[in-house]
Amino acid sequence: MTDVAADTLLDVRDLRTEFATSHGVVRAVDGVSWDVRAGETVALVGESGCGKSVSALSIMGLVARPAGRVVGGEIWFKGRDLLKLSEDEMRDIRGREIAMVFQEPMTSLNPVLTVGRQITEACEIHLGYTPTQAHARAVEVLGFVGIPDGARRLKQYPHQFSGGMRQRLMIAIALSCRPDLILADEPTTALDVTIQAQILDLMKDLSRQFGTANLIITHNLGVVARYADRVNVMYAGKIVERGTAREIYANPRHPYTLGLLRSVPRLDEPKRARLDPIQGQPPDLTRLPPGCAFAPRCAFAIDRCRAEVPPLTSVGGAHQSACWVADSLPGVAAKPVAEQVPA
Repeated sequence: MTDVAADTLLDVRDLRTEFATSHGVVRAVDGVSWDVRAGETVALVGESGCGKSVSALSIMGLVARPAGRVVGGEIWFKGRDLLKLSEDEMRDIRGREIAMVFQEPMTSLNPVLTVGRQITEACEIHLGYTPTQAHARAVEVLGFVGIPDGARRLKQYPHQFSGGMRQRLMIAIALSCRPDLILADEPTTALDVTIQAQILDLMKDLSRQFGTANLIITHNLGVVARYADRVNVMYAGKIVERGTAREIYANPRHPYTLGLLRSVPRLDEPKRARLDPIQGQPPDLTRLPPGCAFAPRCAFAIDRCRAEVPPLTSVGGAHQSACWVADSLPGVAAKPVAEQVPA
């Protein structure tokens, strides 16, 4: 293992995960590298199907076999390459050191077990708690995530909770064993905007309180604007831009990131200003075009974009972009007057 920053908790290097299908090999994660430092919140952003969730499942060792498999790369966590660990060793890490909040809590929670049992089980297995100690810990973590009257609610089942409360339950289960890292896969899916803000505020507060690092996986750049310290933008299985949240939002240097930002409503634009959607569809990962995968949808593409794959290079400090025309892109607010709808 080469030298990394002393506070780096997770270091993903050149990760490659593939799925064998009847139509060919899907390169779901195609050579991505990123890291998470202790206590920070990192966002992995992109459209559905770009490889965000598969990246998280690869870290957890949960890629569905035999069709799916990690074919290359390294995943360093606290000095260990997770890809070289046995299943028994990974089982000890899951939940105890790395926890995951899955996308849909109603399908992730066991409907025939009480909420209490789903929290206490992890405490008994990973921390060696007695049933009494595990019960006390379960009541404690319900309080952390804002679910009152924990002793009574531990006896209830998932269907007796609202959607926002079920998501809080998932976070409580993730927190129960005091992990160093939480992977949150679309933690606000299907929740209204008020509950979304509550859930993300909760995760940020818990990170500050306990020093837990968060990886938030989402398709919505607007959601992570106030919560993420650093952002990695994915497209077609690759990281196409990375930087601090401030750099990404103030000065996007990849056409895909620019498109994502322009498709989010802005309070500083006229009420009837038109959104600027990204044209076209994501590529077929079994038949990627030559050159940049985003070129067929890109308004700024040049001939080189269609022939050569751009590497991820610095566009200023730690801000990186995989784009041949990164230096000539306009700002996110630079829209032609013709795109405004007359009042």
